[in-house]
Amino acid sequence: MLKLYEIERHYLEALDLFTDPDTEIPAEVVADTLEAIEGEFEVKAIRVAGFARQMEAEAEAIKAAEERMEKRRKSLESRAKWLKDYVKIGMEAMGQKKLSSAWFVLSVAKTPASVDVFDEAAIPGEFKLTETITKIDKTAIKAALGLKQEVPGARLVNGTRLSIR
Repeated sequence: MLKLYEIERHYLEALDLFTDPDTEIPAEVVADTLEAIEGEFEVKAIRVAGFARQMEAEAEAIKAAEERMEKRRKSLESRAKWLKDYVKIGMEAMGQKKLSSAWFVLSVAKTPASVDVFDEAAIPGEFKLTETITKIDKTAIKAALGLKQEVPGARLVNGTRLSIR
């Protein structure tokens, strides 16, 4: 079977031939030829369009699968975080800093200090980044607090995390 663009080319060539004033072709032959080419074009066009629709349906199925997998990934990440926090809280309550097993070592470790902005309005302007919205420059605040400078409205806090190695 001819390709779609080949059918189009044959149709245009036939039109050129049939409209040439020097060529005498009976009207029935012209009609039959153009009808055959048009029929072949319709069949091919319908098949190509059907294939395109099949590809769109596959793309939609893949998109739906991606959404399901993303939802499942987020659920697993959330559950894993909850379980790690559960173990960490239990270890802290029991006064356990480290537990060892054949598979891994659990330890409750201090996290680096982070800035807790408890009163954003009290933060001096030098620690605010001006854009379309005001942002707090926690890096600058942390540096200032680390140098024992007082920053109204902010303090250094230490948290903990569960390390699994």
